Amino acid sequence: MTLVQTLSLTGSLVVTTPQKVALDDAVKAIAMFKQKDIEVPVLGLVENMSWFTPKELPENKYYLFGDGGGKRLAERENIPLLGEIPIVQGVREGGDGGKPIVMDSEGEIAKIFMDIAIKLDKSVSERNENLPPTKKVLITH
Repeated sequence: MTLVQTLSLTGSLVVTTPQKVALDDAVKAIAMFKQKDIEVPVLGLVENMSWFTPKELPENKYYLFGDGGGKRLAERENIPLLGEIPIVQGVREGGDGGKPIVMDSEGEIAKIFMDIAIKLDKSVSERNENLPPTKKVLITH
């Protein structure tokens, strides 16, 4: 709420995990952004920690927190699912080491992040073509 009172946002990107409690929080965030007095467009949803893939078994997917929760939520809320990010040790290592995994343009995980960025860019462009600028939320007592 503080953010929408401070800045006029182009839109919001909601990030969740497939876990029910996280999806419930994402539903609340989406509802807040859609409120009549707020009206910040939800540009898309990203599901983080979608599955675990061990480095030594890159073809395996283990759905530790559930499967498809972000996709179902995006469909229910009629917002684009921009991507699903797996749990991969290289993501943490790259962030901690100052070289995000997306800098490895050859890797599958880098491609996932780039696809999300491209889809988000498209959502922002469509939003800017079809909607007026968002205004800061003013609180009246």
